[in-house]
Amino acid sequence: MNKYLAKIIANDQEGLQMISAYSSGAKVKVADIKYLASNKVFLLSVERKKIEANQDNKKINSICRFDFVDKVRSKNIDQSKKDLILELIGIDYLKNNDDYEINLIFNNNAHIALTTETIEARLEDQNELKKL
Repeated sequence: MNKYLAKIIANDQEGLQMISAYSSGAKVKVADIKYLASNKVFLLSVERKKIEANQDNKKINSICRFDFVDKVRSKNIDQSKKDLILELIGIDYLKNNDDYEINLIFNNNAHIALTTETIEARLEDQNELKKL
């Protein structure tokens, strides 16, 4: 068991860019995308390459979590296809009056837009998978 599990907490553009870089190319199953509206929490379980320690031959399961999410919109994602695997290309955001819109950009022109009052995101590694 590798004790170097990353945990990145982002509350600004720089932190969000770091999470975006670490999770770029990550695989996400539609079933592993959850919005807990009552808690205003959006969760994404991702399988990503461990790029931060020049160990991109290792895969790792991570949870990408966004807090204070008021609204979620998705485009070009068939939520009935639970086993569909999306590839996360990147994460960016726009400032919209008092809100932020955080965009999760996937392959095949799919994306998820999160409306939030503040940037509060974290990427937390769960466990390492077998080597490729």
